[in-house]
Amino acid sequence: MIPDFEVTILGNTSSIPVHGRHHTAQVVRFGQDFLLLDCGEAMQLQARAFKIKVSKINNIFISHLHGDHYYGLIGLLSSYSLGKRTTPLTIFGPKGLDEIITTNFRYSNTKLPYPLNFVETHDDGLNLLLEDNRYEVYSFPLKHRLPTTGFLIREKHGLRSMIKEKLLQTEVPLVAIQSLRAGQNFKAENGTLYKVKDFTHPLPPLRTYAYCSDTIFNPELKQYLKNVDLLYHESTFMEDNIERAATTFHSTAKQAAEVAKISKVKKLLLGHFSSRYVHLEPLLEEAKSVFPNSILSEEGQTYAI
Repeated sequence: MIPDFEVTILGNTSSIPVHGRHHTAQVVRFGQDFLLLDCGEAMQLQARAFKIKVSKINNIFISHLHGDHYYGLIGLLSSYSLGKRTTPLTIFGPKGLDEIITTNFRYSNTKLPYPLNFVETHDDGLNLLLEDNRYEVYSFPLKHRLPTTGFLIREKHGLRSMIKEKLLQTEVPLVAIQSLRAGQNFKAENGTLYKVKDFTHPLPPLRTYAYCSDTIFNPELKQYLKNVDLLYHESTFMEDNIERAATTFHSTAKQAAEVAKISKVKKLLLGHFSSRYVHLEPLLEEAKSVFPNSILSEEGQTYAI
């Protein structure tokens, strides 16, 4: 059985929370694991509104130190403390974030009842941050006004499913079954060879999700985004503000679509919208003119990977 792999958008605005939109935050669920990508200031309210169990989040990934991407973090950590959390929590983020957290809790005389671990991220290439037996999380560099990373979540192959009919036809030793499920042929002491291709179903395609928070238009991202199933890419402006996008190190919706196209991703999810846009359909139209399989992210919506 393939574990559920999906992302729920909690916030998709840029610097100012307006038009019913909130600062950046999203939760990726892989089976029973919940990963938080960025933590805008309304994250807890949004999580409650959309019935996301924040207590299940054990890993938080912060892309960069602009407030609209992490100002909700101190509040979330404090709520965990008030809720008597004891489960360890790991935060992956840029240099300085650990100092911000430590300073805040030192001056508020807060003593956390749970272990809090910090892993510093680096914008120098593709870096493995977290490895589970079912998925991996990598960071990769984005071009913004300060050190910023995107995050790439890759599914890993699990155990293979056995072909029941084959097992009924052939008596297969338990040790052979264990080897075959792990994807390895097995040769018995009597010389009988049990081949993976003969006794197991083909593995399903591995799924990937990529998150590009804040970045100027950067075609070089295709080396990290190639063939991903779902790409969330910031789409702060429309083309008539392309110069504004460049000076603020952001992207237009059309530029996000161009990145999706050259990276050959399967679907593009637009987000991080400027407060100047009350209605977002024009951004979607511009993106679709380049990459037809583009959609607008909607807060509270869950997207299957």
